[in-house]
Amino acid sequence: MSQSLVVVGLGYVGLPLAFEACRNGFKVVGLDTSKDVLESLNSYRSHVDDIEDAQIKKMFDFGFVATDDPAFVSEADYVIVCVPTPLSEDGIPDLDAVITASKMIAPFIKQDVLVSLESTTYPGTTDGVFLEFLEEGSGLTAGKDFSLVYSPERIDPGNKDYNIRNTPKIVGGLTENCGKRGEEFYSRIVDTVVLTKGLREAELSKLLENTYRYVNIALVNELAVFCHELGVDIWDSIDAAGTKPFGFESFYPGPGVGGHCIPIDPNYLSWIVRSLGHRFRMVELAHEVSERMPYYIAKRVQDSLNADGKALRGSVILLLGVTYKPNISDQRQTPATPLAHHLLAMGAEVRFFDPYVDQILIDGVSISPVDDFETAVAESDMAILVTAHNEIVNSVILQKAKKILDTRGVLSGKNVERL
Repeated sequence: MSQSLVVVGLGYVGLPLAFEACRNGFKVVGLDTSKDVLESLNSYRSHVDDIEDAQIKKMFDFGFVATDDPAFVSEADYVIVCVPTPLSEDGIPDLDAVITASKMIAPFIKQDVLVSLESTTYPGTTDGVFLEFLEEGSGLTAGKDFSLVYSPERIDPGNKDYNIRNTPKIVGGLTENCGKRGEEFYSRIVDTVVLTKGLREAELSKLLENTYRYVNIALVNELAVFCHELGVDIWDSIDAAGTKPFGFESFYPGPGVGGHCIPIDPNYLSWIVRSLGHRFRMVELAHEVSERMPYYIAKRVQDSLNADGKALRGSVILLLGVTYKPNISDQRQTPATPLAHHLLAMGAEVRFFDPYVDQILIDGVSISPVDDFETAVAESDMAILVTAHNEIVNSVILQKAKKILDTRGVLSGKNVERL
């Protein structure tokens, strides 16, 4: 008899996980509070880049249920919570969705169920507020009446090489037995499970991964600024340094950082460090550098036009790609948004082309993409390659551009200026 799994939150993390669990014989119920998400799924339409419509149909063929009814939790052997954990406007971790989810499922969890939190958060969340509301609402004791684990999501949207199945899964338990139960469960879905000493070690691991990336990206971004003034091709230097077979990992500059993890996770870590009375100065400096990059790109455009005797004010600037990474539609925390804001503030007319995006929101105003890529390139005073979508970087149309600022180091030609 197949075991029952409830996945709470059917976004970029929960939906691929639910699909993989369906494929591996679990009876899966997806729980979400968004009526739009539920309507889309029940119409066999995917709202996530990595899951196709045909895969949604296949999930339902396996018996998948998409609902907003938490009563299904009472039948579950396993419950996984995959809800968003953004930052508030003042940079404080926002655990509202985690708290709401724990309160919602608590009255329905049964004896011996395994509950796993996958939402990115700071050390002390799972055995703190999450455990507190689960025990309070259920009347059960974690580690005794039910098992509690933390297993950070490691989704990389658009990655064709690594997915849920072949990306090692970190699991930490409230107790040793909880950890073993979590390891047993996840080993049925993924190839490799990495068991940590406890919950907090697992929570920190995710923050460490992305803080490492955040700091190193900030390093090369600041180097890119200095290299431009020194007349040094930073891309060539990085490629040369990358030939060292040990002790070096290549990171590349860009217009800023984006996505659901890298701009957020280090600030979770910085916040918990501040709560101890310390400052995480390396993260703070990396944040300062990253936040400054979109303005720096706008200033580079202004300087380049001025060198040709043309003002940025009144010029047509075409953004090429506005998502946070190539070949997906995800705009979360994309650096294209603050870049467009700065260009508009400096008097430019901003247009964009992106084969994955229908509109972008800049300063509360919705902007639609250009109707014709070729015409837009020819009419622009300068184009900026923000996101290196295949459809853009492989297009011969770019040869018709007057000038291009390449922030990704992938273009060449007489009309191309690299970051």
